[in-house]
Amino acid sequence: MTESTETTWKSKSKASPTGFEMPKFELPNFELPKMEISAAFREIAEKNVSQAKETYEKMKTAVEEATDMLEDTYATATKGASDYGLKVIAVVRDNTSAAFDFASQLMTVKSLSEVAELSTAHTRRQYEALTAQSKELLAIAQSVATDSIKPMKESFGKAFNKIG
Repeated sequence: MTESTETTWKSKSKASPTGFEMPKFELPNFELPKMEISAAFREIAEKNVSQAKETYEKMKTAVEEATDMLEDTYATATKGASDYGLKVIAVVRDNTSAAFDFASQLMTVKSLSEVAELSTAHTRRQYEALTAQSKELLAIAQSVATDSIKPMKESFGKAFNKIG
């Protein structure tokens, strides 16, 4: 490109980068008529905005309380499930240990009457142990259910007190 061509091109690009210019014209003025808002209308609008803000605050508070209640319920249920699981593990360990003890004792018997005596004693001990273990597991399950429902019950009680 020669120097004169380059100068000509630069001067044209300053005027318009594409060489095309938009025609200039003015948009018509569409003004809305000026209206006075009546005091009654303004008052109603302000009242509605105020009520909307109050409703929002109440809903926000209710959602926060519901979230707290669910967190408490979940934490309680999780701890209860953990306690129940640990008890089940202890029950299985005790029963396995009793079964191995019984098997060890059977290895040392010398007569059929000793087998019957050991078997009867083992069955009685296992029945008593299973009864006690079942009661403990039931008590834990009932406690977990009761403790898990307690936050919900308290939350609903508070909600109904606010309504009433």
